[in-house]
Amino acid sequence: MANRITGVDIGSTTIRAVEVENPGRPNPSLIRHASIPIPRGAVARGEVVEPNTVAACLRQLWTTHRFSSKKVVLGVGNQRVLVRDLSVAAAPRQQIREALPFNVQDMLPVPVSEALLDFYPIGPNPANPGEVQGLLVAAVKEAVLGTVRAVESAGLNTTEVDLIPFALSRALAPAQSGTSANVLIEVGATATTVVVERSGIPQFVRIIPAGGDDLTRALGSELNLEEPQAEELKRGLGLARSVDSPDQQRAVEIIYRVTGELLTSIRNTITFFANTRPDQPIGRVVLTGGGTQLPGFPEALGEMTRLEVVPGDPLGKFTLTRKLSASRLAAERSELTIALGLVLGSAA
Repeated sequence: MANRITGVDIGSTTIRAVEVENPGRPNPSLIRHASIPIPRGAVARGEVVEPNTVAACLRQLWTTHRFSSKKVVLGVGNQRVLVRDLSVAAAPRQQIREALPFNVQDMLPVPVSEALLDFYPIGPNPANPGEVQGLLVAAVKEAVLGTVRAVESAGLNTTEVDLIPFALSRALAPAQSGTSANVLIEVGATATTVVVERSGIPQFVRIIPAGGDDLTRALGSELNLEEPQAEELKRGLGLARSVDSPDQQRAVEIIYRVTGELLTSIRNTITFFANTRPDQPIGRVVLTGGGTQLPGFPEALGEMTRLEVVPGDPLGKFTLTRKLSASRLAAERSELTIALGLVLGSAA
């Protein structure tokens, strides 16, 4: 069999997978893609709570959609994953990794023994030529291993576990390097990932504990609606400028309030980066994820940040096989971004 690998993005309500051939070559071939819903509660805030349920869904996904590769790269990114700026003495990356447990304990919310640590170098520290600037990545070990166990229970082989913000950067960073930084934003069901990248290198990462589900729940709770009704109302109205009835007016008020809180968090994150890195001007904002499909969301973010806001297109880095539906891919590309970025990382 050709060199194939499958990127798996396990969300709170859906598992998405993409199978790619020759991920190490320019424009690797996208062979197939599929998604499957998972029962509520099986995954909570990016963590697998019911591994047997998730394993059963993965087996069904592989069987129904005929995935051939059992080699899987997984993504992690939730509130039990910490990403922080860190400067360390210049050394080979492996040596830096080995020294992390002795250097970062004061930065962690858990003991070093309970965390998985890594360091992503960005470049030399301008203030100290003997240091390297980078990003410390620390994940609670049990949270990551729980996801791995669920995948392996499904008969699959986890070859790598990657950070979702890094996958986002690989999938959406422009092919051409520029002088400006780009803000990449993925709004998922329960979390919003913000990555500032420059020339394809992540400079800054924040994970905001809010997403599209918060709005669905607010509509359901305050208007006494079942989840499917609340979801339909959310997608139908969005950030509407005008409404036809008092009931719609009440719904729109909720949508503006809840979405406004998320937009404010995103704006504050961008402002923090801009204030702390004045030497890295921001060019534009690139959006992806199901939550960004809310009508009016891109326009509202553009007004709030005064930046150009554009949709992300992760498919430009892949060759599409003939059997794939171009129209279906175009409709689903936003939801597939993380899985596509994960397979690109497997080739690194």
